[in-house]
Amino acid sequence: MKKTAFITGATSGIGKATAEIFAKHKIRLVICGRRLERLQNLAIELSKTTEVQILNFDVADKNAVFNAINSLPKEFQDIDILINNAGNAHGLAPVFSGDTDDWDNMIDSNIKGLLYVTKAISPNMVKRKSGQIINIGSISSKYVYEGGNVYCATKHAVEALNQGMRMDLSKYGIRVSAVHPGLVDTEFSTVRFKGDKNKADEVYKGFQALTADDIADLIYFVVSRPYHVNISDILILPTAQASGTQIHKEF
Repeated sequence: MKKTAFITGATSGIGKATAEIFAKHKIRLVICGRRLERLQNLAIELSKTTEVQILNFDVADKNAVFNAINSLPKEFQDIDILINNAGNAHGLAPVFSGDTDDWDNMIDSNIKGLLYVTKAISPNMVKRKSGQIINIGSISSKYVYEGGNVYCATKHAVEALNQGMRMDLSKYGIRVSAVHPGLVDTEFSTVRFKGDKNKADEVYKGFQALTADDIADLIYFVVSRPYHVNISDILILPTAQASGTQIHKEF
């Protein structure tokens, strides 16, 4: 039977790459994001190989989350795979000078948004006693670095939620996994540095960072395991990265 996957943050980076590899494997898709035009363009491309539904909303908006998911056509309502990918980082200020709006944005998207989407989708998984949730964390779920205070806190929360969800849902036959990437060359740093592309590009100079396709390939590996196998937690790093702060760069 054809599976249906629901991917948040699908307009770029890891979410987009995951949608593309899932489409190649004929998985039916619900792709979600805030940028409608990007969603529409991606849907046109992916619909060449699979059925696609788009939902345009911000995961941080609780009412929008539930209204959008409740609006799904019947054939897309039974979600087999949920990829909680949406999230963001804003700034690298120390806690004493941090921007509270940045803090709110990270907490609302990275923690509350993940919870809202999971709350909207998981009851049907419990009812069917089947499903898989993959939470996209970060190396920041494992390590804290200078200036990363609130962002790292949100990703530590994802780590805790991943474990808690697995405890809550395993008795219903639902697999819960986390993928924690190290440095991935996406729009992540551009967002963190408020659109400063030059500053963002400096993050990835001097070594070969991971790509969104690398992470998407791993996500597909996780979902394609025999159903009795649950890969609960993966930390994936570029070869040049040894920890949250140790990166070997050659200039």
